[in-house]
Amino acid sequence: MSVIYDRVALIGLGLIAGSMALAMREKGLAGQVHGYARSAETRDVAREIGLCDAIHNDVSVAVKDADLVVLAVPVGAMGDVAAEIAPHLKPGAVVTDVGSVKQSVIDAVAPHLPEGIHFIPGHPLAGTEHSGPRAGFASLFRNRWWLLTPLPDADEAQVARLEDLVRGIGANVERMDPGHHDLVLAVTSHTPHLIAYTMVGVADHLRRVTDEEVIKYSAAGFRDFTRIAASDPTMWRDVFLHNREATLDILGRFTEELFVLQRAIRMGDGQQLHDYFTRTRAIRRGIIEAGQDTDAPDFGRGKG
Repeated sequence: MSVIYDRVALIGLGLIAGSMALAMREKGLAGQVHGYARSAETRDVAREIGLCDAIHNDVSVAVKDADLVVLAVPVGAMGDVAAEIAPHLKPGAVVTDVGSVKQSVIDAVAPHLPEGIHFIPGHPLAGTEHSGPRAGFASLFRNRWWLLTPLPDADEAQVARLEDLVRGIGANVERMDPGHHDLVLAVTSHTPHLIAYTMVGVADHLRRVTDEEVIKYSAAGFRDFTRIAASDPTMWRDVFLHNREATLDILGRFTEELFVLQRAIRMGDGQQLHDYFTRTRAIRRGIIEAGQDTDAPDFGRGKG
């Protein structure tokens, strides 16, 4: 593949940015990849493992002359970072992000960016429960979806160029309205994470079941809740604070569905339970058929 951006700056060096760096370098999609993280410890680790061509202590130096700047920081920090880098951006540069919420990121970032900068918000639907620069791997985005939410006045050529990069690192691309993105993700990601955190919290507070029993007898259901609930707490705190309306909407619907199931169990209505589980089982089959997971007993995630 040929170089799409001569110089890329990654602001934040966690799982997503680290995986982007490895994938872009593996595929030859960027002339140079520069990185910055606010934590000195993170910068030291990134240098130690050779994550980027250069790791900078100053964010203004990291973005200088960059053709593409990727904001890979928690959603709540996006606005401050945008304000900090704005005076140092190269005219005509593309700025994108990898935040799990889109409308609040647009509201926080766009006002800071000077005229002539192309802001194309994005969200790769990929990740693991691990974080930090060591967590990245080049194949993270393979066959995963990367949603872009371009603004109404977006430069089509620049959006297409970013899409070429995303496809180059293995992802599928789709454009979406920011508000619709936030509702879709409230269903597919944000609320399930909140439920997972809650279920693990319930086990922690249920003193009639010991910690040893929870750990020893965790079958697939609870085990997978703990995998989700091990995700980065700062990131998820910001997701819920910045996608409040959509998440509360879906939580309300979830509560209604839970009451329906509670009543069916209480009334011994086996037919309703069977019909309900049959409908939901079909969604799982659809996810497997779409190539977004596997029907292997361990979901293809191995023992790690």
